[in-house]
Amino acid sequence: MKLRLLLLSLLLAACAASLRAQTDPLLSQHYAVPTFYNPSFAGSDDLLRIRAAGRLQWVGVDHAPTTFLATADMPLTLFGKRFGVGAVVMQESMGLYSTLQMGAQAAFRFRKFGGEFSIGVRLGMFDEGFRGSEVYLPDDDDFHEGVDDGLPTTDVHGTAFDLGAGISFTHKYFTAGVGCAHLMSPVITLSTSTSGSSGSLSRAGENASGEKVFEYEARRTLYFQAEGNIPVKNTLFDIMPAVLVASDITNTSAVINARARYRKFISFGIGYRWNDALVATVAAEFRNFFIGYSFDYSTSAIAKASSGSHELFLGYSLRINNGDKNKNKHKSIRIM
Repeated sequence: MKLRLLLLSLLLAACAASLRAQTDPLLSQHYAVPTFYNPSFAGSDDLLRIRAAGRLQWVGVDHAPTTFLATADMPLTLFGKRFGVGAVVMQESMGLYSTLQMGAQAAFRFRKFGGEFSIGVRLGMFDEGFRGSEVYLPDDDDFHEGVDDGLPTTDVHGTAFDLGAGISFTHKYFTAGVGCAHLMSPVITLSTSTSGSSGSLSRAGENASGEKVFEYEARRTLYFQAEGNIPVKNTLFDIMPAVLVASDITNTSAVINARARYRKFISFGIGYRWNDALVATVAAEFRNFFIGYSFDYSTSAIAKASSGSHELFLGYSLRINNGDKNKNKHKSIRIM
């Protein structure tokens, strides 16, 4: 067991040492889909959990990011050991770029120090496209050229294998974890054909058939997540702080949330996206269903052009019997 923790710690340390730029969207309600940023959170309780989300960022700005996300995870017991499995799909459009990520997740879970450790991996694919046919470069002044060999003039796309990993610890009153996305920093070769993404080419090189090709790199990103569950004595309220920090060493961004939950039914809170926006959130659970909404009020210069950002989450959860008779098991603090 100690060897497993040591190996994963070395893996994450190597990832952190080579981070460069962030690739994934940072969601205001990140705590609702922790498996998107860290596969070790898969199967963290006795629920089959399905979540779907849509985010419209910077409404009013043409070609602003639009994100759709779906996750599912559940626990699994094999040979007397506890595991978690899950799946993630994310599609995002931003400017002339379009991104599709799909991945399958698996996590090994074991109890220690009054809680539960988890080590997880994510295997999947990363598809990137660029609408070069919509590129417009003016050529009627002294500052622009109508032709740029560094930009495609036709629609191009490519696909590459993607890998992620993470480690986390879940306790009755808190959970925390570190995950690394795009561990191998895959380079996607973009071309008009559908032929793979093998090889390492220059940014505006040519393939064997003379077709111009381009490259897009899915940068390694390190995520730290933490969430708490603090019951307010003699009341029906719980206080649930949460934080997500994403770092590429050069740049660091974060989302900090403070929520209150009443009767384990309705929750509301405020948050802050570092150097970006103030966040207001409301969510409700009824039986097995969940709905959550957040609004971001921009605090940066983008506020002059945008009316804000919207995020909507829908979900369904179903309790399942994983065959674990251990009396020491506990329920995850994830409310959604």
